[in-house]
Amino acid sequence: EVQLVESGGGLVQAGGSLRLSCTASGLTFDDCAIGWFRQAPGKLRDMVAVITNGVITNYADSVKGRFTISNDNAENVLYLQMNSLKPEDTGLYYCRFSDPRVGTYWGKGTLVTVSS
Repeated sequence: EVQLVESGGGLVQAGGSLRLSCTASGLTFDDCAIGWFRQAPGKLRDMVAVITNGVITNYADSVKGRFTISNDNAENVLYLQMNSLKPEDTGLYYCRFSDPRVGTYWGKGTLVTVSS
């Protein structure tokens, strides 16, 4: 059974930092696209950062220079280091795994709230 479990969300003041983790089971990170998406209140879910095939990283323009995505293939954990947080970073952060051979899976999300 594939499971993605996010953790690390919370309440932080603007300018602060958080590190999100996504622990995966039932799959491996080889040759896949795995990343973070967020959904702000009343808005659609958008891409934040994605790693493809363990090498290629893509970031939303709004987080470039502030967020860093990384993964530990040995432990099947994906991270998102978030620095210089802004109130507009508030939202539910989801982990997504995508591999055309096995499908696309989502975690249930972890809430990040940034106060001004």
